[in-house]
Amino acid sequence: MKFPYGISDFRKIMSQGCFYCDRTDSIPLLEQGEYLLFLRPRRFGKTLLLSMLANYYDTAREDEFRELFGDLKIGENPTSLHNQYLILKWDFSCIDPFGTARDIRQALHDHINSRIRRFTAYYKDRLNMETDIDPYNALNSIESMVTAARMSSYPVYLFIDEYDNFANEVMMGARREKKKLYEALVYEEGPLKTVFKAVKSSTSESLFDRIFITGVSPVVMSDITSGYNIAENIYTDAEFNDLCGLHEAEIEAALKKITGECGLDDQDADSAASMMRTYYNGYRFSPDAETLVYNPSLAIYFMKAFQKTCKYPRKMLDANLAADEAKLRYVSKIPRGSQMLMDMMKEDHQVVISELADRFGIQEMLKDQSKDNIFMASFLYYFGVLTTEGETSRGNMKLKVPNLVMRGLYVGRILRMLLPKPAERDDGVLAAKQLYAEGKIEPLCEFIEQKYFQVFRNRDYRWANELTVKTAFLTLLYNDILYIMDSEKEVRRGDTDLTMIVRPDMRRFDIFDVLIEFRYVSLKKAGMTGEKARGLSRKELGKIPDVSAEMNSAEEQVRKYGDALKQKYDKIRLRQYAVVSLGFERLWWKEIGEI
Repeated sequence: MKFPYGISDFRKIMSQGCFYCDRTDSIPLLEQGEYLLFLRPRRFGKTLLLSMLANYYDTAREDEFRELFGDLKIGENPTSLHNQYLILKWDFSCIDPFGTARDIRQALHDHINSRIRRFTAYYKDRLNMETDIDPYNALNSIESMVTAARMSSYPVYLFIDEYDNFANEVMMGARREKKKLYEALVYEEGPLKTVFKAVKSSTSESLFDRIFITGVSPVVMSDITSGYNIAENIYTDAEFNDLCGLHEAEIEAALKKITGECGLDDQDADSAASMMRTYYNGYRFSPDAETLVYNPSLAIYFMKAFQKTCKYPRKMLDANLAADEAKLRYVSKIPRGSQMLMDMMKEDHQVVISELADRFGIQEMLKDQSKDNIFMASFLYYFGVLTTEGETSRGNMKLKVPNLVMRGLYVGRILRMLLPKPAERDDGVLAAKQLYAEGKIEPLCEFIEQKYFQVFRNRDYRWANELTVKTAFLTLLYNDILYIMDSEKEVRRGDTDLTMIVRPDMRRFDIFDVLIEFRYVSLKKAGMTGEKARGLSRKELGKIPDVSAEMNSAEEQVRKYGDALKQKYDKIRLRQYAVVSLGFERLWWKEIGEI
């Protein structure tokens, strides 16, 4: 079995017998619309989808139809439109978004012209007249090309991939010069807007029979609405929830083949499936969709590494997706954005909004007063760091972090947000290593008292309780190379605060499994000031009645959850701790051993 990591050429995948999950049964549904807009996060298989559709509709591929589609679902009952089109494809990710507005305009026109040249060369036997290429104005080239196509007996299907590539570059920079550059591209008679106006005009004259556009967010479409207001948005339609994305059953079948090749058994396949489910599963793009899907790039990244070495990849997050952390950095700089990210650290926390924002342009993105919860949640949804969880009883949408690998991005962003100095972060991570490598929690607690609590005292976080303290520990302890990290793992119908279970493939290392239960006592409840709390010895801290009571409660919970974990996991080397925080001033901790 070949796993096509980074390959988005459908014809190449099929001819080489690569792993492919068949979505061709969606073609009849897609044909019900003529001008479609389909959004998905980065590296979610959009380009492969376009490649599949292009091969299906391409009149020049008619002789290859049985070879490419004969074994797929659509091959059993193809639609009447298969192999009936001339295919024109633009890929805006190929266009250099840097330089002046004039430079980018020329790059855009050069790209369109190059694709028209390719189009005319590819279909030279089907076109009855020459196409004139205007090197300075691709709109004239488009007019000439569609006129030539009109003189033939074939309609044109236009595919535009990564249509919003320009906006994504501007969003993350948000510098004044970039804002002006973007406005020059999309507003009034900007080159991007005029291109889409030309495309729209061509549809009204039946020159482009069908159009399929993919991208990540609706930002550009919002800004060019008057230039292209015919797009039918299908990205939240339940029937297209899995148009890009893998089902769990498809992954399980592939893992069984891999374990067979590796000489492993069904239990190993089940363990690998459990590992992938924990880290990768959880995307739902429509509140009405019944099944969750996996990011295909992440899934193939894991399976290809597993097949090659018969071991799981060390890093569960594909480095090519790590750039999504920039989206969280953008949100963290928005007023109330940092609080939203902190809130997402609560297990099963949901963001409830009335609806997704499907019309927000760059002006809204660059103005603080426009960034409410709906904006921030929608932005994170489009970029794949939030996903839909369903609907409330009152019809609102629920969004949540989709899986553990995305939660890792949140953890990393919060760590950088709270401890911006690299040296301090290094010191904190070093203190955390002493906990899981040597069983010493004292260095970590002291670091949090000295560094994190100073930050917390200076910021007004809504959850001024054990969640905030737990977040501090989690940001420093998070390590998906060695551990399955879970901030509130369900055990015996209860929730522990922080559970670190050594990954099955990492049990060869001399490290501990860790369980920590947190409690919080406010200064007001304890009846003291922050200055007084900072002056207490550890012994005096433990004698405060409310602190002592919370410690006793935490100890009881730790023992109960620890026993359940020992029954669930084989070969577990569990170290158990209870931590009580007195405001954002002091920590009192205990290692909880056997009774």
